[in-house]
Amino acid sequence: MNFFVFNDFFSSILAAGGSSYSRPPALMSDPTVQWAALIIFGLAICHTFMAGKILKLSHKFKHDSMSYRLLHILGEVECVFGIWALILVFIMAGLHGKTDVFNYLQNTVDYTEPLLVFVIMTMAATLPVIYFANRSISAIAGIMPMPKRMSFFFSAMVIGPLLGSFITEPAAMTVTAVIMKNAYFDRGISTKFKYAALSVLFVNISIGGTLTHFAAPPVLMVSAAWSWDMSYMMGTFGWKSAIAVVINAALLTAIYKKELIEEPKEDGDKKEMIKIKPFIVVIQLIFLASVVLFHHDKVIFLAIFVFFLGWCEITASYQEPLKIKSALLVGFFLGGLVVLGKLQTWWLKPLMDGIDVTTLFVGTTMLTGITDNAALTYLGTQVDGLSIDLKYALVAGAVAGGGLTVIANAPNPAGFGILKDSFGKDGISPVGLLKNSIVPTVIAMLCLWFMGAPKEPAGAGSAKALLVDIVEAGKYKVDNKEYDFITLKDYLKKKAEISGGKLKLVLMLPEEQKHGDHTHAYQVKELQKLLQDVNSEGVEKVKSGQIILNYDLNPDTSAQKH
Repeated sequence: MNFFVFNDFFSSILAAGGSSYSRPPALMSDPTVQWAALIIFGLAICHTFMAGKILKLSHKFKHDSMSYRLLHILGEVECVFGIWALILVFIMAGLHGKTDVFNYLQNTVDYTEPLLVFVIMTMAATLPVIYFANRSISAIAGIMPMPKRMSFFFSAMVIGPLLGSFITEPAAMTVTAVIMKNAYFDRGISTKFKYAALSVLFVNISIGGTLTHFAAPPVLMVSAAWSWDMSYMMGTFGWKSAIAVVINAALLTAIYKKELIEEPKEDGDKKEMIKIKPFIVVIQLIFLASVVLFHHDKVIFLAIFVFFLGWCEITASYQEPLKIKSALLVGFFLGGLVVLGKLQTWWLKPLMDGIDVTTLFVGTTMLTGITDNAALTYLGTQVDGLSIDLKYALVAGAVAGGGLTVIANAPNPAGFGILKDSFGKDGISPVGLLKNSIVPTVIAMLCLWFMGAPKEPAGAGSAKALLVDIVEAGKYKVDNKEYDFITLKDYLKKKAEISGGKLKLVLMLPEEQKHGDHTHAYQVKELQKLLQDVNSEGVEKVKSGQIILNYDLNPDTSAQKH
């Protein structure tokens, strides 16, 4: 195999472009860190449910005292996961040192989603965007055979969530929550109605983003790995989700018909609506659409956001103060969640191995209540040999349970932050949210589960990169699991069969050895032993510290085709 000639001058060759691969930090496979992360994650969840009581306790102290300020911060749900994530970081630093911790925080954890939610929430809550959404919903509500206030409510609870499939769920949550707050939550409706409306909003947003493959975080995590494009999502999930959204909104509207018909209480300090010029609305929407278009690339959408801030300064007479603080708190919440959530793989992943379809669907729905649903679906992409039924059950359960708690779905903290002041000084009770979310969640589950069976998408089985860490002679590691040469060969063959016969294989070379060791000779020998019985299309890339090649289970067949 000509490949081994490369190793004589391996360290001097760098390939430009392409994907970047790196070893996971050692702390991720440390049982002490794993258990610490699980315990802290559990404490953070308990803290979330206790936040209302802590906030209530803070009011017993003077508002200018340190005790009040400390308890008030601890009682803010948006601060919970960030605080506990910081505690975990100190524990990890004590166990593994700052280098490994920095590697985990900088290279392993992805902060794109928290940053995106911060940017989207700030932009979507601006006056021109809310003005446009209000006018659009009013136009649709005007053609419905219902009283005006009732039809507007129903339209907002349907159109807002479904719009999330195109402008992303965080944007849809922000826009709809602001509209609900101004039109209903702050206009004298009962607390019971507020909890019911909040619960339906959270559930509808979670399932309403499934008409496309890029808007709902749990779908975004699997769309590329499983070849789920827009047409597949629309035909497999979208129409079912739309039906559930309409049923939930209609049921809520019918139950609280009396309150919706009553004239709302007017605020004494009600502001006159600013008339916004059409070109300002259009440009504001272009900014928002640009962020949605580049939602994968945080460098680009943050640059767009900087220009957006300048635009808001220029058009200040048509803007209200940007809600930066609330958006930052939500971003802080999600940032803490991804730091803690990334370390839960070790116990969540085995739960999904060897499970039947119905149990996975129901179990995922319930698990979503205690962890972010995108984290659960991401783990599904790491499990070998999932059938289409299991894939569907996993994602359907994740989106159906996305309204159970504030941490169940990434956009929920945005809605929570916008609407919490409407629930009085004690804020929103997580228990109240959970109880009121049960009915709309069950409706979503029934629609997603019984309305048609899933089918394999076109192009399913595309290969993804598999990292093989060469630890030492005869010892390899894949996904923190150790293999010898024989078991690794069997594993590679199984992975290739699952991916349709082909696999991108990334060989992570050992760290530099002590002086005097024959490092390059050792590498050549190990790689030759690894690859001599493995079919391969050849080397794709040689980089410092790794070799990337295309594994083909049936190279002779491929050659015949050409």
